Amino acid sequence: MSVKIFADKVVEFNKNLHYSGVLPTDFYILNPYLNNSETVDVMNRFYQKYYDDNDERRFIIGINPSRHGAGVTGVPFTDTKRLENVCGIQMKSAHTHEISSVFFYDMISAYGGAACFHKDFYINSPFPLAIIRKSKNGWVNANYYDDLGLFSLVKNFMIESLQKHISLGLDISEVFVLGKKNAKFISKLNDESKLFNKITVLEHPRYIQQYKSKEKDLYIDKYILALKK
Repeated sequence: MSVKIFADKVVEFNKNLHYSGVLPTDFYILNPYLNNSETVDVMNRFYQKYYDDNDERRFIIGINPSRHGAGVTGVPFTDTKRLENVCGIQMKSAHTHEISSVFFYDMISAYGGAACFHKDFYINSPFPLAIIRKSKNGWVNANYYDDLGLFSLVKNFMIESLQKHISLGLDISEVFVLGKKNAKFISKLNDESKLFNKITVLEHPRYIQQYKSKEKDLYIDKYILALKK
């Protein structure tokens, strides 16, 4: 029997993603792997390209996918522009621009490039499906922690998802959590389930791009210092 490579395990995890729990009123889950068959194809091509081995990687944890980033491509912090221009994988059925992806791929470039970065790190979220919320202006992106009732309902699913991520072959000695508020909730989950030995917090790419763009190079340096130590 052949041994599954890291890529195969990630693709299998993504294809089997399903949240069947209750949600508060006005919240909705988007599952990109059910909504667009090309998402499964490009996601598979991405992981087969960069995770074609059984090496142990360190874990970077986001919040939950954006509907314009991983909510379309199936690849965390990767819109269709970066997917094609950096990773060489074209997506024909969608064209997206996501500001977190801009920072993340500039940081990846500074790290040494996509192949070098993905050899060392695996990125995903504790709630690995996109969450949207109904507003006066239509549906908007939401975070799992925006509503305490939502967090309470999805908490067990998040713990199970993190455990499944770890089982792919991740180093749990230090985990990198993006976003200070996100880190508070991940710390709660960690206290309860003892998932990681150490949590290192980095500012979220969206926050940097939206509010600290003039200091972007300083934040890239901060990421590189934390990730390469």
